[in-house]
Amino acid sequence: MIKTWSITTTLRNPKRLRDFLIVLKEIDGENWNFETQKKYQTLLIKNRVYGYGNNQFYNGLSKKQVDLIDNVENTISFDKAKEIFESKGYKDPAMRGRQSINPLRKLGLVSIKDRKICITSLGSLFLGEDYDLGEIFFKSFVKWQIPNPDSRDYRLENGHDIKPFVGTLHLINQVNKKSIIHGIKAKGLSKQEFSLFVPTLTNYKNIDLFSDEIINLRLKMKDKEKREQRKIFEEYKKYFTNKILEIDDSQIAEKLLSNLKDYGDNAIRYFRLTRFIYIRGGGYYVDLEPRRNLEIKNLLNFDNGKSTTFTSKEDYLNFIADITQPILPWETKDILSKIADDLVKDVKQYEEKLFVSSKKISSYESFSVDELKKFIEELRQYRRDLQDTENHNKSQTIECVEEYISNLENIFDLEDKPIMLEKFSTLGLQALNDAEKIQPNYPVGDDNEPTFTAPANTPDIECYYENFNAICEVTMLTGRDQWYNEGQPVMRHLRDFEQKNNDKNSYCLFIAPKLHRDTINTFWMAVKHEYEGKKQRIVPMSIKNFTKLLKILTEIKKRGKKLSHTKLFELYDNIIDNTDEVKDSNEWISNIPHTIEVWEKTLIA
Repeated sequence: MIKTWSITTTLRNPKRLRDFLIVLKEIDGENWNFETQKKYQTLLIKNRVYGYGNNQFYNGLSKKQVDLIDNVENTISFDKAKEIFESKGYKDPAMRGRQSINPLRKLGLVSIKDRKICITSLGSLFLGEDYDLGEIFFKSFVKWQIPNPDSRDYRLENGHDIKPFVGTLHLINQVNKKSIIHGIKAKGLSKQEFSLFVPTLTNYKNIDLFSDEIINLRLKMKDKEKREQRKIFEEYKKYFTNKILEIDDSQIAEKLLSNLKDYGDNAIRYFRLTRFIYIRGGGYYVDLEPRRNLEIKNLLNFDNGKSTTFTSKEDYLNFIADITQPILPWETKDILSKIADDLVKDVKQYEEKLFVSSKKISSYESFSVDELKKFIEELRQYRRDLQDTENHNKSQTIECVEEYISNLENIFDLEDKPIMLEKFSTLGLQALNDAEKIQPNYPVGDDNEPTFTAPANTPDIECYYENFNAICEVTMLTGRDQWYNEGQPVMRHLRDFEQKNNDKNSYCLFIAPKLHRDTINTFWMAVKHEYEGKKQRIVPMSIKNFTKLLKILTEIKKRGKKLSHTKLFELYDNIIDNTDEVKDSNEWISNIPHTIEVWEKTLIA
């Protein structure tokens, strides 16, 4: 039985990867031995990066220790963190540190050189304030291979020989080609297919076999009812584990199939960040990004997915640490010019569709390779601006607003809930009124769909109007960690935004499924008294409150009217002014639905 691969089960959320790296920086350059490994795990606890909010971690801890961890107002000293760590009674405590660093090493963000911790140039890029998440993960995944000289988890003699990301692109490409031959629509891999076949693709030589298996499975399921299709797929999974993966033990097979769902979901989440795959078919299929067709085509022609042989561990570590490597096959003047040509055609089509004035495009025939790369990024950003305009135009229809309401009301049923909350809050704000610009700060793919949440050092959404400006911060957190993660950062983001845009009054709309009492009290103090010496304009709303605004908008639209931004900010001011009328923060929040109802009557009248 060949061991399947996974990106990481330690860190399912890519955002936490950076948090782990930030903590590791405290011991960068130190010897990586048993003591340092325990020290790293202790620092993760000290910084509330590991263990915080994890009920399972609290097993074996005293009530005093649990209270210390949970009460984020208290600083956890290194000694207290060490005491907490030792209280767990791990047989091999150093192993915990090794497990925590493994995802960072696997992705080339950290290496152990001469037995010392070394944050690589890719890791340093990730630690920067203006990092490009897509570039970082692409640079990592295009080089990640199994086996490799820095890990003993996989071995060539055991049949492991693949670059998982490159192999995945090949598999999707082969399935699409064979689908067309068999008269099946080319649509990438379903998420079910992805979870079954991608993590078990451990050798590049199996790409052709696996693509044939997928096509044969689809042909069996073709024209069948959904119930019959599910039955066929379940039966096939047993065949696949027994005959293809050669697992005789049914219990081992069941356990593997259970794990594959998590491995697949995690791989999709991480690979999506590269911008080389995209989600289609209502979120059900994973396909190659058509807007990166030239890059993908050249990458697949250049790299068959086979692992690279290195003469030494040092050579491998130098390779993964070097962000200039590998030199990508499309980084030539000829191919970059063709990529630019395609982008120019794409933006022209958007301009014509949106009836906007054509942007003057520079003559790029004489550009150098570096100039072309910069020009391509500028074109992609311009295309994103046009896509944002298209989203704004679509958001003005009642049908789209009702879709946003439905998705927000059912947010807990959606995959990637934090990302979806940012997306539909953005679209809702675009729909509401005559904003000059609604700018989400989440990273996007070339399809302009968010690939992850906004980075920690920026507001989630920036909103610009003729008479006012605002930021919008959203969170799916509902417990006390809402206050810890959002309280100070939200007020800091607003103050920075106020200072940057000091020509107009600035507000902050804060949206969450429900508002925690500590978050409410924090915002109450900033609104009623001060934050850093000056009052702030913060408007906290539950998702239910926000969807109520969108429902009011649909009623206004049905009456042939429009909602101006000045009317929206009248509501914001009414909510803020209520702090002078009520006795405490609880009454303030309780009054918000009534304030919205009174405001609604003035609009309808």
